[in-house]
Amino acid sequence: MNNPFESLHSLFDKTFTGMSHAREGFEPGITAHEIGRITYVSTGIARVSGLPGVGFEEVLKFPGDMYGIAFNVDEDEIGVVLLGDYWQLHAGDEVERRGHVMDVPVGNELIGRVINPLGRPLDGCGPVVSTERLPIERPAPPIMNRGPVTVPLQTGIKVIDALIPIGRGQRELILGDRQTGKTAIAIDTILNQRDQNVVCVYCAIGQRASGVAKVISTLREQGAMEYTVVVVTEGNDPPGLAYIAPYAATSLAEHFMNQGRDVLIVYDDLTHHARAYRELSLLLRRPPGREAFPGDIFYIHSRLLERATHLRKELGGGSLTALPVIETEAQNISAYIPTNLISITDGQSYLSPSLFELGVLPAVDVSRSVSRVGGKAQRAAYRAVAGNLKLAYAQFEELETFARFGARLDEDTRMIIEHGRRIRACLKQPEFAPMSVPAQITLLLALTDKLFDPVPLDQMVKAEQTVHKASLNIPIDVCKRLEGAAKLNAEDRETIIRIARQALARFQPTPERKEKA
Repeated sequence: MNNPFESLHSLFDKTFTGMSHAREGFEPGITAHEIGRITYVSTGIARVSGLPGVGFEEVLKFPGDMYGIAFNVDEDEIGVVLLGDYWQLHAGDEVERRGHVMDVPVGNELIGRVINPLGRPLDGCGPVVSTERLPIERPAPPIMNRGPVTVPLQTGIKVIDALIPIGRGQRELILGDRQTGKTAIAIDTILNQRDQNVVCVYCAIGQRASGVAKVISTLREQGAMEYTVVVVTEGNDPPGLAYIAPYAATSLAEHFMNQGRDVLIVYDDLTHHARAYRELSLLLRRPPGREAFPGDIFYIHSRLLERATHLRKELGGGSLTALPVIETEAQNISAYIPTNLISITDGQSYLSPSLFELGVLPAVDVSRSVSRVGGKAQRAAYRAVAGNLKLAYAQFEELETFARFGARLDEDTRMIIEHGRRIRACLKQPEFAPMSVPAQITLLLALTDKLFDPVPLDQMVKAEQTVHKASLNIPIDVCKRLEGAAKLNAEDRETIIRIARQALARFQPTPERKEKA
């Protein structure tokens, strides 16, 4: 029997012999480390000297495990954007180069998490574990890598899906004055992606902590966090974090797109992003232009939104749909930042404070809203009914203005106005209540066939709810055709109209009501 002590001795001998060979073969080398020093610290920025080899947008490490990005690379010093609390920094502190650009962790592990733009968790659910990182700044896919936008992104909101449709891979701007329901439209769109195999990324830029907490609470209550990543910067965070937030969120979304998945990203909102960049630029002494914004403000948003696209099938066929949100002041959509973003995006949904005050929610102004791409991707069943609806609604809005002056109206004009009022009533929708495709098609068909016209206006809410419930009786084979690419044939149309007419039968005015009217 072998002696265990002898085998142990031989093991030690082999180990020590290997260590001896390794020690003899080791040749010490000299590695150069550039260490600079802070010369000046201000709100969200610092100036650093002594780093001659630093590159643009390279990450620098400051005392206290804080990081910054080289933004101005001048001859004598570097202007650095700080990505954390800078109160503990002082002139003379050491600064170390990290040798790489800013990156963010990506992967399936982040789904359901709330993080900041640096990838650090904010939800108290432990550290973020990820095996891959991507730079926050990446070139947009080349034109030849892009495919046409052919598949709709259903928002579940009637007025948008019918009149201002969005396609997967499109960039649709949501703009309007403050407190008009811009975020509500974005959140409803995220909620409607349940069971649609769409990953959602919600990027809050410089928002109030209470507002962000409310959005996250809604997403959790509705079960949307199962397919959503939330990237957050609050109003009291350094402007550097607000600046990098949308880029970090886009890299996260691109990771899923490159896997062949469909992704929806919401930037809420780019007004705060533009202001954060203006603040940093003015502090770094960059020359101001119109409205004190730097000259490259258009470029920072265009290079961000150009990353949203639909890839060709050979590259996986993934898509990234962007919903940037922008805040206007006093309904001025011709201001600098709104016009910039309107020219970059593929359409806009304008929310009117006048409609909001009237209780028309969502307060989408159809006459000022447009989708330059989504109509090509819209389901055939929508195209069969939505065209006439938009024309009728536009006629109603024009005539309603004249009717306010008390002019005497002929019978045809009065009928157009009454029909338009039913359209407006049907396009109203409560918050967090997205509607399925068959239910929307049933309502739209009932509207275009003027089945709602005899219904009194004060009964419209109940009548609409009744039609919505009746849409559950549509045969399964018809529902499949509505949700697919098939055109709306005459037989299916007749089936849906019959169901809607039966549902609305009890809302028809009786002879007594007609006499009172």
